[in-house]
Amino acid sequence: MSRIFGLVFLMLMFQAALAQVPDNRSTVSFAPGEQLKYRLRYGFITAAEATINVLDSDMKFGGRPVYHLVAEGKTAASFNLFYKVRNRYDSYIDRTSLLPYYYTENIREANYRRNDKAQFDQVQNKITATKGVFKGRDKTFDLVSAFYYARNLDMSAIKPGYTFSIPYFLDDEVADMRITFVGRETIKTPLGTFSCLKFNPSIKPGRIFRKDSKLYLWITDDGNRIPVKAQVEILVGSVTLEATSAKGLKY
Repeated sequence: MSRIFGLVFLMLMFQAALAQVPDNRSTVSFAPGEQLKYRLRYGFITAAEATINVLDSDMKFGGRPVYHLVAEGKTAASFNLFYKVRNRYDSYIDRTSLLPYYYTENIREANYRRNDKAQFDQVQNKITATKGVFKGRDKTFDLVSAFYYARNLDMSAIKPGYTFSIPYFLDDEVADMRITFVGRETIKTPLGTFSCLKFNPSIKPGRIFRKDSKLYLWITDDGNRIPVKAQVEILVGSVTLEATSAKGLKY
């Protein structure tokens, strides 16, 4: 059961590359002060809650200013007796390229504990982590920075069925998150009704997901590009992530 909550939460928030990653938009879709809150439901039961913040930072990497991204997840009160989770993920990303420089995770899931950190050298494609040095790829992300980078892609000319891949570092290895653009869809959420871009990110079968599990992610088709809903089939039943609050939006 270790790290299940953290993996589900981060994977819901999104093989070799099948197509070129779309270019970034000319303006960033978020700014310091943005806060997004989510609830994770298993069937009709709220199992967990998550908060993601964009913060200002005085830190610089190679003289370049950064945004500080903080993602925190915890089980709901009714689940704490069975499996208590208190996870935090921090990522420091370049304000222009949105590439990560430094990432940390603090995992507290029942009796499982994990503290890890990774420093990204985007010039030499090298990742220095707690357990050693790893070979990265061109534009390698952690999962938090990958989520914000994907929010800023220019999808205006992309057609349904277009598939691209974003490399990310997790659990001491570099993998590819394959993402297919499904199309545009209007959906109703706790925050209201939105016109959305719908995506189908790839997932790895195993302890959480079936071989044929489907994951879908809906992001608002506007300047803010807020992920408002995600849904995935797991070994037993399905899990839904819904945005419940959005503050400090740039647009």
